[in-house]
Amino acid sequence: MIFRLTVLTTALIGPFAPALAQDGEERSATRDTIIVEGTRLGQTAAESGTSVSILTADDLELLDFDFAIDAIANAPGVSVNQNGAFGGVGTVRIRGASGEQTLVLIDGVPVNDASSVGGGFNFATLDTESIERIEVLKGPQSTFWGTDAIGGVISITTKRPEPGLGGAAFVEGGSFSTFRGGASLEQAGHIGDFRIAALGVASKGISKADKANGNTEKDGYDAVTLNGKGGVNLGRDVRLEGAVLWTDSDADFDSFSFSAQGNVADGDENVESEELTAHIALKAPLFDGKLQNLLLVGYSEIDRRNFSGGAPGFSAKGERTIFRYQGTLAVNHRNTFSFGAEREEANANGADSSINGYFLLYEYKPVDALTLTGGLRVDDHDRFGSETTGRVALAYRANENITLRASWGEGFKAPTIFQSTFVCGFCGQTEPNANLQPERSKAFDIGADLHTDDGRAQFSVTYFDQESTNLIDFDFTAGYANIAFVDSRGVEASGAYQLAPWLNISANYAWIRAKDGAGAMRPRVPEHTGDVIFAFDPAGPLSGSVLLRYNGDETNADGTILGDWVRVDLTGRYRISNALELYGRIENLFDAHYQQVLGYGTPGVSGSAGIRLRY
Repeated sequence: MIFRLTVLTTALIGPFAPALAQDGEERSATRDTIIVEGTRLGQTAAESGTSVSILTADDLELLDFDFAIDAIANAPGVSVNQNGAFGGVGTVRIRGASGEQTLVLIDGVPVNDASSVGGGFNFATLDTESIERIEVLKGPQSTFWGTDAIGGVISITTKRPEPGLGGAAFVEGGSFSTFRGGASLEQAGHIGDFRIAALGVASKGISKADKANGNTEKDGYDAVTLNGKGGVNLGRDVRLEGAVLWTDSDADFDSFSFSAQGNVADGDENVESEELTAHIALKAPLFDGKLQNLLLVGYSEIDRRNFSGGAPGFSAKGERTIFRYQGTLAVNHRNTFSFGAEREEANANGADSSINGYFLLYEYKPVDALTLTGGLRVDDHDRFGSETTGRVALAYRANENITLRASWGEGFKAPTIFQSTFVCGFCGQTEPNANLQPERSKAFDIGADLHTDDGRAQFSVTYFDQESTNLIDFDFTAGYANIAFVDSRGVEASGAYQLAPWLNISANYAWIRAKDGAGAMRPRVPEHTGDVIFAFDPAGPLSGSVLLRYNGDETNADGTILGDWVRVDLTGRYRISNALELYGRIENLFDAHYQQVLGYGTPGVSGSAGIRLRY
């Protein structure tokens, strides 16, 4: 019996990440060994001092979400919005920051869309099937990762090859004529390893414009994803490795309408997207492993083509290339340094930009129970000059059951290529706004993580306060300009309790008050959100979960209030053998009607069932 709710519920608890079927000592050891890759210091979750939520492949499998955006929504302090299901634009907000202020990494490569206005990442097509792990680092993280990391960082790791020769295949079908299937093959040995996978999904979908407003035309979605990952062991712990993730999607959407709610109504619109992320890296340790060296070249591309009534319309292509060196020096068990240099080049529709970054991080452990972390980074943009950001963090294990943590950090976001090259003709401009400056943020958080001796009960609480300045918005006199200010503060709480050896309950809640300089609530940031999850795995072949998700009232971009909602999902699995299982899920069990974006509908009660083979 395995409680695979591991980090999903306990990642909601920040640094805790125990497997709930283990005894207390084993759980404590697990918390001390989970590495937070996003901190770039090889720190464990208990040492980082950073507020982070982690979801593993087992968590994603247990919740059985097709798309990463639905799984990420389980992290406290995170809110999501999607312009209709099945390919609608998906946005993730962390602690009240906009979606464009979240840096998204796939296998360490930045994938934010260089061609979009705000430079955000569209989560619409990111499937969970190829994902091994998701880290959500909350608060400014520019000292670690440079530009775009104002609200936080979402670091996604694709699946690694498992030892031996094996693979998996699955097929499923469900509501809205949705079919999904995929297969993978992997092998790992002394010489090297590889994993290749293919995934396809096709659905007739629902109307993107809310059916409750009389919109009945279904907007379909089709996508194919290919994923490969592997490496060669060159000897003396030197390793050459790489990965690629490619998705080709075709999504229907609805048309702009002045008279419709949210200005969206039935129409014949379509977007074809091709997304590619790839990297190659060399890992070479020196001095008996005390100095770990990483050389990486990464590339991401998003190519979008819009059609209206079958005729070509707007198109855009964005590319980002990253060159990185990182060294990590473990002087001894109390002193560790991480340092490096990066160059990122971006291109969008013929325009380009570049930024060079240099960072130094230091971890000091004066005693075993106390970990202090500090860092400094300088980024030099080819148009906007230098930005220096700093960060400090503390993690203190008061005793075997209580860990206290705190952090303070700075973030910045350079103007996007679109913002920095846009000429507003009807504003009277003849050239882009020469006074445009990067957005900036400062924030601190403080929290505590607690667990009982036997590990059955766990609780975490965090308070945060973040101030963002120089936010870029459109102005009818100056085009894109630094005109906005946002203050965001809130509380995140989560806990888990093992009711029985086969039954676990976990819950999380976040209160966020995000206001602009005029005192108005930030759009699409609910003040209250929360989840409750029951996970059961009794002796025998059957296991499953029940998820209750609450989203409080939130303000739409035009000031309209979107009402709160509660949604209930069920998942179940039946193990026929170690190699074969049946699974299914019911989403929105009680057919709740709600909108995440004004005018856009969401699926009512729906379900799916499938079969999975592991070989």
